[in-house]
Amino acid sequence: MSESITVLLVDEDRDILDISATFLEREVERLDVETMTRTAAALEAIEADPAAVDCVVSDYTMPEMTGVEFLEAVRDRDPDLAFFFFTGRDRSAIDAELDAESIDGYVRKGTGTDRYADLATDIVETVEN
Repeated sequence: MSESITVLLVDEDRDILDISATFLEREVERLDVETMTRTAAALEAIEADPAAVDCVVSDYTMPEMTGVEFLEAVRDRDPDLAFFFFTGRDRSAIDAELDAESIDGYVRKGTGTDRYADLATDIVETVEN
């Protein structure tokens, strides 16, 4: 269980990426969070070395493509890769656009640090199972 878990965190906002990566890695020392601001770069990284990424965590609203489009592109490259949305968008709005079973989890952005603990725990449980 001490093996590290590599998380690819994708969000267009560099400040959110930095804060989120810091809190996730503090919450669970096993998490190694890599950050990217562009979905195209994230897809290239997954394609180049699929075994190097254990989980993708993405904002829903991205400049290059929607969260659903990004999820579908990730699934085209690796159908078993864990995928979470970490977004300010309501879960019901996301569920209306996709099959709820196609994502492994959802955590809503907001104030406080509890959401990072929830996200970190969900990532570890999903990747280990």
